[in-house]
Amino acid sequence: MNVIQNFLRDEDGITAIEYALMAAALAAAITAGVVILGPKLTDSLTYISGLLKSS
Repeated sequence: MNVIQNFLRDEDGITAIEYALMAAALAAAITAGVVILGPKLTDSLTYISGLLKSS
């Protein structure tokens, strides 16, 4: 009986799952940011590159 109670009180597995969910949410946010801002960043860098070549 004590083994079952100790198992139910143990929160180490829950903490690992929480960290995994946070990592997945962070990865999704970074991916969304790259998808949204990627073309704008490419255009800006291309423009700056053109300015540097013409100097």
